[in-house]
Amino acid sequence: MTRLLNRSEVADLVDVPALVPLLEEAFRAHSAGELIHGQRFFSRLPGPGSSMILAPGIAPGVPAYSVKVHSKFPASPPGIKGVLLLNDLQDGRLLAILDSTYLTAVRTGLSAAIATHRLARSAAGRVAVVGAGVQGEFQLRYLATLRELESVRVFDARPQQTQRYVERLGAELAVPVQGSEDIAGAVADADIVLMATWASEPILYLDMLRPGCHVTTLGADQPHEAEVDAALIRQGLFVCDDRELAVRQGAVGGVNLGPEAIDAELGEIIAGRHPGRTGADEISVYGAVGLAFQDVVVAWQVYDSALRNDVGQDLAFLA
Repeated sequence: MTRLLNRSEVADLVDVPALVPLLEEAFRAHSAGELIHGQRFFSRLPGPGSSMILAPGIAPGVPAYSVKVHSKFPASPPGIKGVLLLNDLQDGRLLAILDSTYLTAVRTGLSAAIATHRLARSAAGRVAVVGAGVQGEFQLRYLATLRELESVRVFDARPQQTQRYVERLGAELAVPVQGSEDIAGAVADADIVLMATWASEPILYLDMLRPGCHVTTLGADQPHEAEVDAALIRQGLFVCDDRELAVRQGAVGGVNLGPEAIDAELGEIIAGRHPGRTGADEISVYGAVGLAFQDVVVAWQVYDSALRNDVGQDLAFLA
């Protein structure tokens, strides 16, 4: 039987604190070359959308693999939508079909929060959020579970979106959240900058940041996208989730830099193979593309919990 799990069921079953060590171990294994390198296939669609397939998702201790098929339609919320297929690793049986919208938001936001927490200064608590969409919310929400935050300033090109973000996250988090009229104002006093926009060219520059600032950029996950400028990547400590993808379709390639601009992968820092930040005034940048093993870590936790709690519907898929 194949278990069907919709978005609300996935959301109810996710256990974020339990996912942190599982994702960290998966990042370590990925950078150590212990996993099959997940393939990422991207294509433009006629009109305003694009499609992506991530396969196979393999992670330590998970007896399944995943294939995710999703699309991006920025003007049609939610901008990212699709399904994830979870298959038995021994015989290929289709164990589950899960909505990937919420699952992708969780794994992307939590992985980014883990990287931010590891790379930012220990006392960093003033946060700027650029892009008040789903990932702008999830990054901040999960970062607040990992460290104490002092204040938040948020900017979005859509003022109404900024205001909704301030109201929603201000009510949810025990932290002052304020809107900003421009990016420069949002980041001027920030210790941490969280970015998740649809930008196709840089909107954050080195001279906009204080010494010691950390930047996490998630927007550049397809070819010809960029949020941060080349000088910021070159002069800062630049960490990615995957070297090859960072150049091929991530923050590095988006500003025409090569692999020499990359200092480390997140998994190398988690494993202690790279020291990460080494000075209080050092600027650090984490640029993520998103990897298939992140999907299977979350999907397996959700599927296992669904079986134990009898959540979802079963379908005789091959009947």
